[in-house]
Amino acid sequence: MLTVCLESLGLTLCVAGSVLVMAACGMPTWKVSAFIDSNIVVAQTIWDGLWMTCVVQSTGQMQCKVHDSVLALTRDLQTARALTVLSAALGFAALAVTVTGAQCTTCVADSAVKRRVVRAGGIVYAASGLFVLVPLCWIANNIIVDFHDPHVASSKKREIGAAIYTGWAAAALLLLGGAVLCCSCTRTAASGKYAPSTETTCTAECDKKYYV
Repeated sequence: MLTVCLESLGLTLCVAGSVLVMAACGMPTWKVSAFIDSNIVVAQTIWDGLWMTCVVQSTGQMQCKVHDSVLALTRDLQTARALTVLSAALGFAALAVTVTGAQCTTCVADSAVKRRVVRAGGIVYAASGLFVLVPLCWIANNIIVDFHDPHVASSKKREIGAAIYTGWAAAALLLLGGAVLCCSCTRTAASGKYAPSTETTCTAECDKKYYV
């Protein structure tokens, strides 16, 4: 029962993390324009995402433009595109693997194979979290460095957007959920290792009666 609860908890955390990864991938608010000069009246806000750039007017009107060329993007955005999409794809693969070996399914009959399959799903989920964590930290570091660089114009400085915070939450859920799935397999293995079988107990009792 404890194993089923741990698997359900880990799978729920991982699925939520994968959903947040896809949400962060599509959000245009990876980089948000920074307003350093408070005496200037701001008429528009610029959002930079992996796939498009949006300009939000003070009236609430928003205009978005898809990036013209992938090669024209900076290295951090190109890497973020690839790794974020790969993380989402690994999330789908890990979901299929974990459900196949879960205790509540009958896709695999052998309990030992079930443990290995669930452990593999947990490892894939953890790898998905690491894949999305790398570009998030890279882009966040570049934003902070450019913000404190005096050679960068104030109009080109950016702040960390909501998409990066969403991605960090997704990475935390994926890593935590993957760890819970691996721990559930360890718990099952430990329980099965030291539990005496009914056949062995009956044989011992019969031998005892025979010699008496």
